[in-house]
Amino acid sequence: MTEMNEHHEERLAKLLRTLPPAPQAWVRAAQELPRARREIDEIAARVEADHEFRAAVTADLEAALEAAGYEVDPSLLPALRARLESV
Repeated sequence: MTEMNEHHEERLAKLLRTLPPAPQAWVRAAQELPRARREIDEIAARVEADHEFRAAVTADLEAALEAAGYEVDPSLLPALRARLESV
């Protein structure tokens, strides 16, 4: 069975090499994803722990983040809102 897996892996590797490189925007997005997730996790934890911050975020997310010193990329706001709905 190992020989069959190696054959499939080699075939897959060969096929992958024929693909064009990923667009630079995709590469940058993938590189930024871990930082964005950490920041969303940090904000969500703060919302859970700090009732005043929760009230401010509920009233006006962008203003509350700015007042707290966060510089969240606007493209992350939908993901942040979705995460905060579950908090």
